[in-house]
Amino acid sequence: MGLTSRVLYEKRGRVAYVTLNRPEVLNALDLRAHAELTEVWDDFEADGDLRVAVLTGAGKRAFCVGQDLKELAERRRAGHDVRSTIGSLGRPGWPRFTERFDFVKPVVAKVRGHAIGGGFELALACDVVVAEVRASFALPEVRLGLIAGAGGAIRLPKQIPYRIAIGHLLTGRAMSAARAYELGLVNEVVSEPELDASVDAWADEIAAAAPLSVLATKEVVSKSHHLAVDEAFMTRYHWEERRMCSADAAEGAAAFAENRPPHWRGC
Repeated sequence: MGLTSRVLYEKRGRVAYVTLNRPEVLNALDLRAHAELTEVWDDFEADGDLRVAVLTGAGKRAFCVGQDLKELAERRRAGHDVRSTIGSLGRPGWPRFTERFDFVKPVVAKVRGHAIGGGFELALACDVVVAEVRASFALPEVRLGLIAGAGGAIRLPKQIPYRIAIGHLLTGRAMSAARAYELGLVNEVVSEPELDASVDAWADEIAAAAPLSVLATKEVVSKSHHLAVDEAFMTRYHWEERRMCSADAAEGAAAFAENRPPHWRGC
């Protein structure tokens, strides 16, 4: 069921489906869309029955092309202060998905068509990315007097080799889905008829895993990524401490020993 006009939000079992719903403008993000997305992510995070989200864009032409530049130009002409830099503090939708650094529920990006600017940055912030074979990715902000301030200039060099990242950031050059897969930015590239089934398979497998193990794993990976190995081992992790002391921690081994499917309780 669609709860908002800019964003469609549907819950199917353990999976939330979040769809950017402005296909007529290639799912560009205006201020209203950012505000609606905040409500969606807040609800997803708070709903204990939901274990994973799928983020996508309506239509077949674009996942998302980032900031609505027409709205930006109109607001500038109207005399609004539209200056922006790294992050979204003080603007509608804060903290945006790209800045929810403690967000431990996994998100799968389903990318068809263009993922440009903020759209690419959304994909970079997701945990799993499945792309249709004709999808393309680009951060063209330097061509527009802007900067990839929703994480592109920060995340891209952390996810692929520096020389390749800086080359794309300084030129705005696009990369194909196949190239993104080659660089490790995409988990899977599939044909259009296979896209929905592939994404659902990823989401269903995550949703079927022990929920506290999933949360703890994402937390450990995200919080230890920048640490030295010995420091990472000595760091305390909230969700790992919850998993360690949970009934589910014993359930997995018991189910294996009894040759039956596990019954996860999330506690």
